[in-house]
Amino acid sequence: MNILGISAYYHDSAAALIRSGEIIAAAQEERFSRKKHDARFPVNAIRSCLEIGQVSLADLDYVVFYDKPLVKFERLLETYLGFAPKGFRSFVQAMPIWLKEKLYLKTVLKKELMALSTSSSQLPPLLFTEHHQSHAASAFFPSPFKKAGVLCLDGVGEWTTTSVWLGEDNHLTPQWEIDFPHSLGLLYSAFTYFTGFKVNSGEYKLMGLAPYGEPKYVQTILDHLIDLKEDGTFQLNMRYFNYAVGLTMTNRRFDKLFGGPPRSREGTLTQREMDIARSIQAVTEEVVLRLVRNVRKELAVDYLCLAGGVALNCVANGRILRENLFQDIWIQPAAGDAGGALGAALSVWHEYLDKSREVNGIDRMQGAYLGPKSSDTDIRTYLESINAPYEYLPDDELFPKLAQILGGENVVGWFHGRMEFGPRALGGRSILGDPRSTKMQSVMNLKIKYRESFRPFAPSILSDRVSDYFEMDQSSPYMLLVANVKPEFRLSLTESQQKLFGIEKLNIPRSTLPAITHLDYSARIQTVHSETNPRYYALLKQFEALTGCPILVNTSFNVRGEPLVCTPQDAYQCFMRTEMDYLVLENFLLSKHNQPARAEDDAWKQEFELD
Repeated sequence: MNILGISAYYHDSAAALIRSGEIIAAAQEERFSRKKHDARFPVNAIRSCLEIGQVSLADLDYVVFYDKPLVKFERLLETYLGFAPKGFRSFVQAMPIWLKEKLYLKTVLKKELMALSTSSSQLPPLLFTEHHQSHAASAFFPSPFKKAGVLCLDGVGEWTTTSVWLGEDNHLTPQWEIDFPHSLGLLYSAFTYFTGFKVNSGEYKLMGLAPYGEPKYVQTILDHLIDLKEDGTFQLNMRYFNYAVGLTMTNRRFDKLFGGPPRSREGTLTQREMDIARSIQAVTEEVVLRLVRNVRKELAVDYLCLAGGVALNCVANGRILRENLFQDIWIQPAAGDAGGALGAALSVWHEYLDKSREVNGIDRMQGAYLGPKSSDTDIRTYLESINAPYEYLPDDELFPKLAQILGGENVVGWFHGRMEFGPRALGGRSILGDPRSTKMQSVMNLKIKYRESFRPFAPSILSDRVSDYFEMDQSSPYMLLVANVKPEFRLSLTESQQKLFGIEKLNIPRSTLPAITHLDYSARIQTVHSETNPRYYALLKQFEALTGCPILVNTSFNVRGEPLVCTPQDAYQCFMRTEMDYLVLENFLLSKHNQPARAEDDAWKQEFELD
């Protein structure tokens, strides 16, 4: 039985295909359209999933959408009425879109699906799940747990912003929820907006900026913005926010509270923004910790699953882990709206059709390598069409050569296997470097990614070596947990270095692995497993054999504002537009030095909207 899940029309549109409960394929539309966070109907992602599954629309038994638009419309109307006459401009802008398209989503979806059909046969039944139900299903059903508490935290679904569920076997039982406008995700996004970053895109920048600041605004936030209870439930003081009915996230009262207006986009980062970032991160962690303690107490469960956009806050996830409240936690790697497509499909299989669920202690996400891949024929045909010089090397020759290249402080674009599902590059579409290099972070940020200098990079480490280098003894295959570098690898700061503030701290090495060690000695860790990515694991083993270091810097294969590369053409273009030194496309090795000169100027940078 084939079930297609779809998420669309807000941000991060995606499609997922499951067959008899097994995840066959999943992909985000942005990877194909090259428009980051693309919200349009995921026509290309659907085509990719059907192609991977070798099925047509006629072979589908169900199509399911990840939320219920009529309930969302009800929330919008009630919100506008509740705040009237405020919000009239926002109302006038939103209503035409709803009255023309979103209110009649079932008809729109059928029309879009028929356009994909190669025959005039009738479409499969179209179902709808609730937004947080999709999140909960994406978190629990692929998890390795038979029974677990499930916490979903995001901006807002239809009404719900926070929900708790009990997952057991093939059922999810809702426990309680917090509704709009009271939202931890929107609170964090309000500060993303205020510090000059893009909402629904720049939240991870705020998290990365936090260690540069001091938590001097924590009490201000707790006194004025959020009424936080001991059990983690909360209410926001809407006098300071504009997102419910306005065109901005915050208002003038908010400005006054934090000493001035929001930072302009691309404006200079000051100590104020750094202190604000540190403060809202601290408050977020406190809310999450109180919530999960309450989940543990109320449900008496040994395991926890997380989904929703807030679950991508890997610093908070690391705090949960260090609390030792649960035997283990599992986070959906596509925790945001893209993962809702997968959750919706799994919900139909397990809940609507009441199909059983086998649990064997291994999660069902297959390392999140669920997208398309390119064959040697595809790659060779493309490279020869553009006269790009290359070497074709078998693995036993390629990996020792790559280890030497990486050990020489070269930056390598690594394109291998199936594309990742979710926001993290996990060794399928990655840019790699030597973590021991003192220049690697600045080179990658400024000359490869063309992004802010303060942004940290993540380590990929052999799964069986993680506890040797980090204060963590469990797997983190999806780069969603933060842990500290062990003390024996840290470097002590001089007295003068300890007195530095903000960005002044940037270029001071914190450990013998400076490229992946953040200011607070933390790192966002990916453990690499031979079962899910044997070639990436083998490369790490070869690098360890040469250097004694089982770690590589791993960042996403893209430039700022661009989605992760999807095809060999995407990868080659990104390689040539940056100061990457080498490109690996499966077993094809390309040196920048040998490539033909390109007449292209910097105009391409206008292709991608800054995130």
